[in-house]
Amino acid sequence: MTPPPDRDPLALDLEPRPEPEAREAAPTPARPPARRGPALSWPRRLVVAGLLAAVAAVTALSLRPRREPPLPVQLATAQKSAITRKVTAAGKLQAATTVKVSSNISGDLLELPVREGDRVRKGQLLARIEARRYAAQVKQQEALRAGASADLAAERVLIARLEQDLGRVKRLTAGGNASQAEVDRALADLRAEQAKADAAAERIAQADAALADARHLLSFSTVASPIDGIVVTRAKQVGERVRGSDLNEDPIVTIATLSAMEAKVEVGEHEVVYLHEGDPAEVEIDAFPDRKFPAQVIEVAKNALVKNPGTEAEVTTFPVRLALTAAAAGSLPGMSCQATISTETHRDAVVVPIQAVTVRTEKELAGAAQGAPGAAPPAGAPAPAAFARPRREPLRKVVFVVEGGVAKARPVETGLADESAIEIVSGLKEGEQVVEGPYKALSRELKSGKPVKQEQPDGGGR
Repeated sequence: MTPPPDRDPLALDLEPRPEPEAREAAPTPARPPARRGPALSWPRRLVVAGLLAAVAAVTALSLRPRREPPLPVQLATAQKSAITRKVTAAGKLQAATTVKVSSNISGDLLELPVREGDRVRKGQLLARIEARRYAAQVKQQEALRAGASADLAAERVLIARLEQDLGRVKRLTAGGNASQAEVDRALADLRAEQAKADAAAERIAQADAALADARHLLSFSTVASPIDGIVVTRAKQVGERVRGSDLNEDPIVTIATLSAMEAKVEVGEHEVVYLHEGDPAEVEIDAFPDRKFPAQVIEVAKNALVKNPGTEAEVTTFPVRLALTAAAAGSLPGMSCQATISTETHRDAVVVPIQAVTVRTEKELAGAAQGAPGAAPPAGAPAPAAFARPRREPLRKVVFVVEGGVAKARPVETGLADESAIEIVSGLKEGEQVVEGPYKALSRELKSGKPVKQEQPDGGGR
């Protein structure tokens, strides 16, 4: 249809248009009714409620912190008994008396009638050395002594004659037949001869001394045993040359008194301070493993033996001699042995097994006292320097006392100790139970306040 001429065709048609006729409303289809399940019976509702309650209880229990299980340990009771400090050391057997027999003169060994293991008596012939030179010296000194004796005899004869002459001159002088000068001359001659006689007597004494020395040297050609004992070493053979010298030792044989044996052991510097002469001991010889021989300390050396000086393996020990008070039949010098020396005994001491005493740091003990193993340092404590060298924390000896199924660390002071027990000087009373094992629990796992239970002998918990 053509718009009227007086109307702009681009103008908006703002006039209201007539609304179209309302469409005839279509009928809405009807929804089917919702299906409803069968209603739960009261027994089923109770079962569901019980399941929900069980799930809630299990969830609540899983969220609660679990109680720490008790640690299986071995317990011991502190008792009163006598305890003895014992020091153990290892060493070697040696004869109580050992003599190295050497020669005082040099020469070829002509005779050696003894062998190793032979029993000898004091004064018995051990060796004979070639001594022709010393025999010749004896003869020479004997000749010199004989010559001096002859000179003395001649002087005595001459003195007797001069004494007679002097008496005759004196009588002539008294009768006026001789002068005083003749008397004086006769007296001088007599005195001169008497001096010569005195010199001859001194030469005899000198010859006697030289002869005695020569005979003494000649006696060295036979070597005799200085003691009763057994030949343990034969260092020379017939035909060898021995060197007699006061500076160099050249033993021919070694004799030892095996009837009396000693043990020479080395004791550490931390234990030697407890030893005294006369302390009783027991010696175990490796060759006789089932026997113990009583002994006694007879010497504690004052000179130290330092091994590996200046290194990390440096060890300082002191030699200690023990005399076996009972015969050790069959023992020989050089056999290995171990000595157990009893140094001190305390009566009625509170003792526990030695493995029950362990160590803890001061920090661990302080944390246990505050209820927190890693307790923070107190307020106001100086903070450690960033680059400070860590200090070694001091250690305290403790035992874990069991009270009401809980182990509590208790610092103690210890005293004497033997192979299996240790004395508690303070910190523990008789009758209290302490943890004595196992080692892993005592050294690492066990802390103050930890629940424990006694372990069965077969290893199972009770």
